[in-house]
Amino acid sequence: MNKINLPDPKEVAAIEARKNQEKQRQSRFVNVRTRVMGVDVKALDSQVEERKLREATEQSKEAAYATYQKQYDMVAQMLEKEEAERTRRLAKKVQEFREQKQQVKNKQEIDFWDPSRQWMEYPAYLRDSESCYGPSSLQYFAREDLEKATCLKMQQEQFRQSLEKQLKERQQVRVDKKYSDLLDDQLRLAMDTRAAQLAKLEESCRVAMMTAMANANKAQAAEMARRQHHEQRHEQQANLKEIQKQVTSNLLTENPQTTQNPVAPHRVPPHCWKGMTPEQRAAIKKAQKVQHHEKEAQRRAERALDAKRESQTLSLAQAALQLEEQERELCAVFQRGLGSFNQQLATEQKAQQNYLNSIIYTNQPTAQYHLQFNTSSH
Repeated sequence: MNKINLPDPKEVAAIEARKNQEKQRQSRFVNVRTRVMGVDVKALDSQVEERKLREATEQSKEAAYATYQKQYDMVAQMLEKEEAERTRRLAKKVQEFREQKQQVKNKQEIDFWDPSRQWMEYPAYLRDSESCYGPSSLQYFAREDLEKATCLKMQQEQFRQSLEKQLKERQQVRVDKKYSDLLDDQLRLAMDTRAAQLAKLEESCRVAMMTAMANANKAQAAEMARRQHHEQRHEQQANLKEIQKQVTSNLLTENPQTTQNPVAPHRVPPHCWKGMTPEQRAAIKKAQKVQHHEKEAQRRAERALDAKRESQTLSLAQAALQLEEQERELCAVFQRGLGSFNQQLATEQKAQQNYLNSIIYTNQPTAQYHLQFNTSSH
């Protein structure tokens, strides 16, 4: 079976759409009422409207983008300020810790740049009760503590001072934590307030943008309605003018002189043609009759030629049949002659074979003959 190549429905639809567009374009160009020097006014107006709508949309997009950019800039500035404030507070706490906990007088590390400083801080040996001298100083020995009560009192005083210091430090830590929590709460509250303000500002910007877009759409719709009304009125005026022109012109009259072309009398303007005259109709009928007679004569001649061709065909067929009959007869005669000739040849061959067998080949060779034949051959 032959495979039928069906067209693609998409290609058919595309071709039909192009045909419809071409027909619409031709209808706009050919229509005298809407065509002005080959310019499609409706298409140009639609292009202008599309361009204005596109420009308005782009402006609204740019305004929205500018609003969002301002909001993002404000948020970025707030975040930068918060980061700077957090860094400042951290630096302040570090500096306070250094001032309180890392004073020069309280450090116990050896200064590598001034290793003799620790030795210079201790006074010269005055008595055995000096606490700055250890056993390795060889200034006093074990069981020579002469001021045990004073040492115990001093230890108790140091323990009390250390406890007071720890209490003050813990209290300061609590105060710092409360202050830090308060600052965090204030910062969180400020951020929430700012976020609410930004959300409110964004909502107001969105409402303003929607209002501007709605106003632009209303203005465009009003402009389009006004243009359509103007076009309808212009079209009505053109229709009235066209009707008046048709009524007052020679187009709808039956004056035959309007169909004559002064430059070429043999030509008839198509838009002024009013029909044929009786003389033209009679001439056409006469020409049709002549053509009818000629056609009839031609048909008779064709029929006679067809009959002649048929008779020739019949005669040729009969001659072919006769030739075939003669050929069959000649073939039969040839076959009979060939059979008699073959029979004669067979008789002659049989007689020759009998002659050879009865006369020539009567003596049979003996074993001595074969022996002599073999000896002679060697």
